[in-house]
Amino acid sequence: MNPKVSILIPCYNAEKWIAQAIKSALNQTYPHKEVIVVDDGSTDGSLAVIKSFGDSIHWETGENRGGNIARNRLLELSTGEWLQYLDADDYLLPNKIEQQVNFSLQVPNTDIIYSPSILEYWKTEMVKQEILPISEHHDPWILLALWYLPQTGSPLWKKQAILDVGGWKANQPCCQEHELYLRLLKAGKRFEYFHDSGSVYRQWSESTVCKKDKTLTYQYRLEITDNLATHLKLINELNNDRLYSINKSRFDCARIIWLFNATWAKSIIKKIHESEHDFQLPKDTAPKLYQIIYHYFGFEAAEITAKLNRQFLKLNTWKFNFLLVL
Repeated sequence: MNPKVSILIPCYNAEKWIAQAIKSALNQTYPHKEVIVVDDGSTDGSLAVIKSFGDSIHWETGENRGGNIARNRLLELSTGEWLQYLDADDYLLPNKIEQQVNFSLQVPNTDIIYSPSILEYWKTEMVKQEILPISEHHDPWILLALWYLPQTGSPLWKKQAILDVGGWKANQPCCQEHELYLRLLKAGKRFEYFHDSGSVYRQWSESTVCKKDKTLTYQYRLEITDNLATHLKLINELNNDRLYSINKSRFDCARIIWLFNATWAKSIIKKIHESEHDFQLPKDTAPKLYQIIYHYFGFEAAEITAKLNRQFLKLNTWKFNFLLVL
């Protein structure tokens, strides 16, 4: 018997996008589905757009309480065995769910089926699309550490698995799917990779949850990474590949954090070398000169040199453009 899939759409002030999200859910080639929308107290015209779909969807509205509370309400309303979460400003390709459900029949006892997302860049209109690849190393612990597990709309989620870990964390301000991924992994839930991309993640605003406060985003990302490392060490499954991936992720964060909080960045580098004394910089992370300076003089010297190099390149670009004008 084919399992039922609940397509769950939380919406807050997404008047421009919500119709496409709902249409992409209704147009799924997989027939055994329901579409449920929870309007989280929108103050624009979102609710009117939602109502215009009539009886083809189930919907409700209430006061604004936040994305994860809306996702948990959708979880309560759902009647499917599998869940497809879809943010209101994203959309699905027509055969997304059918392909993943068919794959689920080949991998019984799976809880999460995840695939690469398609990132769609917008300004006033769509600029370009690109697939966000997922590393060939399909160890979900490594993928989570490196932040490669995909955005909310990519996976097909087993409803019972989410119920087993208590649903979405209501007060998680950002990195929401990553926090849930961690609890699912700690609970022993099974993740399986499916290669085809079927979800489109639209990037159109700098005020989205994970972009409007980068300090908060990195704080929670590093907290999840530390929690992951602690758990793997506790259960004696922190192997060399996982530890290296954890520290590579920390290093990538430290390089960005250095730009606005040098003290914090240096404390992250210290934690890396305390946990892995012979940590080597990934070759794809920084230029050769950076790696040499880091090796002999340390992180701070390498970052200062990198900053000077960026300023030098910027100055030369300015001079070149000036000469073109002349």
